[in-house]
Amino acid sequence: MTSWQEIENENPEFAARVRSRFDAGTNKTIATLRRDGSPRISGTELTFDDRDVTMGSMPGSMKLRDIRRDPRVAVHSPTLEPPPDDPGQWPGDAKLSGVATEIPAPPDSPVEGAGFFRIDINEVSLTYVGNPADHLVIESWDPAHGYRRRTRS
Repeated sequence: MTSWQEIENENPEFAARVRSRFDAGTNKTIATLRRDGSPRISGTELTFDDRDVTMGSMPGSMKLRDIRRDPRVAVHSPTLEPPPDDPGQWPGDAKLSGVATEIPAPPDSPVEGAGFFRIDINEVSLTYVGNPADHLVIESWDPAHGYRRRTRS
């Protein structure tokens, strides 16, 4: 698994664009796995610090139970609509997936029993409309391939 810092070190421009998509709003969407293996989506917040991507979860939440049972997660950036008159100005969206590893609560944590996690990353992607606005651009990173850029008409 990979830390956010490793991705930033390997491709700082790509990492900055991904981070800006996640920083575009407070609420992200996380996918976890229910006990029966089916997906569950929930709202979450992420923090990008100097090294890692971290998140917390309220005590007793289904999301917290899911992650403690099966730590595989996928997170989607806040969704922003493209401008109707100029879809080429859509900033795109970002996704990351990995394994949530429980970490100690921060010293200033106001919630007793909350769960805190570092996401060990196994994939990051950024999708946006190309220029001219007749194709999608998909940029991604994973440990096996590193950074890649593809287009789709």
